[in-house]
Amino acid sequence: MMLSPEELLAGCTLTHEVEIPSDLLPAGGGASVRRVALRPLSVRDLQRIDKAAKEDESLSAALMIKQALAEPSLSVDQVMQLPAGLGRFLVERINHISGIDTPRDALEEYVQAPLAKACFILAREFGWTPEEVSGMTIGQILLYLEMARREGRDHGSGN
Repeated sequence: MMLSPEELLAGCTLTHEVEIPSDLLPAGGGASVRRVALRPLSVRDLQRIDKAAKEDESLSAALMIKQALAEPSLSVDQVMQLPAGLGRFLVERINHISGIDTPRDALEEYVQAPLAKACFILAREFGWTPEEVSGMTIGQILLYLEMARREGRDHGSGN
């Protein structure tokens, strides 16, 4: 059975608790809770981050953390003050829960012109609006593009 648009879009509202390794936190900080809540980034989030950060990779990472960090909420200035190791750890977790386990160059290609084509393909194949597609995570879009590609190949080969 195929998922509905509502079921797909629900993935962007889920939060994931992530435990921060103790070696990334200050020694003796006294923090009893060493977890944060992250939410996956949507295509819309990535487009906005890409547009705002342009060529500044450190700003891009800070904006990703700011957007994905559901609890605790931090300002961009606060995110920029995080230790580099903690920032890198958070970006890796954000990429994982967002379905973005790809090299940075490939990610930028997904966010640019091919995204418009992906929106068109998903709208045509599944009857979704561009707004519904833009609320999906990259991982969700890639999954459905692959499903559409396989279904087209199966229908084209007479199976």
